[in-house]
Formats: sequence, C-alpha cells, structure tokens
Amino acid sequence: QVQLVESGGGLVQAGGSLRLSCSASGTIYSIDTMGWYRQAPGKQRELVAEITDGGHTSYAASVQGRFTIFRDYAKNTVNLQMISLKPEDTAVYYCNANIRAGDWWSVRDYWGRGTQVTVSS
Repeated sequence: QVQLVESGGGLVQAGGSLRLSCSASGTIYSIDTMGWYRQAPGKQRELVAEITDGGHTSYAASVQGRFTIFRDYAKNTVNLQMISLKPEDTAVYYCNANIRAGDWWSVRDYWGRGTQVTVSS
C-alpha cells in the first residue's frame, strides 16, 4: 500500500524559513502531480503549491514568491521550501500525490497525515 510521510514542520518566528519534505513509498508505477495543501483552524483545506510530472508548478497567490516546490523524481519525494514566513502561514500542511500504484492505468489521490507549521509574531 502506498504511504506518504511528511516531515519538516515546526515552530518558527515570522520572517524565518522551513523546508517540508514528503516521501512516497510502496508499490508505485509513477506519480503524476504532487502538491502541498494546508488547513488552518476553522478553515477549509487549500492548495498551496503543486508540481506536475513534467515539472510545471503553480502556487497560491498568498505564497507566490515565498514558497518553492520541487521534486526528486527518482526518489518519489516532493519538497516545499518556505521563506519569509508569516503568522498567516500557520496551518497543518498536507502532502498530496496522484499516484499510479502498481497498475499504470489506475490513478488515485493519496494524502499524508500532515505536519504542523506554526509561525509566531
């Protein structure tokens, strides 16, 4: 069974930096799009950044210019480099991936359990 495991969350002061990592493991044929979502208390989960198998990236307007998403295609990992963090970035960050697990023709959506990012003023 495919698993996604996030790491790198923590507590940081405003203006600081964090790097989140997500590793996919299991029986994987290939991974299409990988991305990061976040959910703050009382709010809906929102897309932060995503990257396709071809390297195309997109970002939420609120993080554009501060966050960078990148992948290691050989290792099935995705990372989110976050700089100039703001208190409004505080949320649980979730790794997401569209994965062809075993069967190349079957694409499913997988989620990690999330990692807490807290930015203090």
